[in-house]
Amino acid sequence: MQGSIVKANCGNSQLIHFLQEKLKLSTSAIAIALRHCEQDPGPLPMILWQYGLVSLEELDQIFDWLES
Repeated sequence: MQGSIVKANCGNSQLIHFLQEKLKLSTSAIAIALRHCEQDPGPLPMILWQYGLVSLEELDQIFDWLES
């Protein structure tokens, strides 16, 4: 799991594509999370969840995707 979290850090284009295509997150929501990620580096999925941009269910989907 640690490797997945490292891959989930800011700027991962495959993760961003997944967020847009599968979870239908808006470009603006992703941009907000990326801005926060620059200020307080950490795993992008957790930042999305902390700021209410994804639900807990969606967070689970993101981690499942990262594991596959």
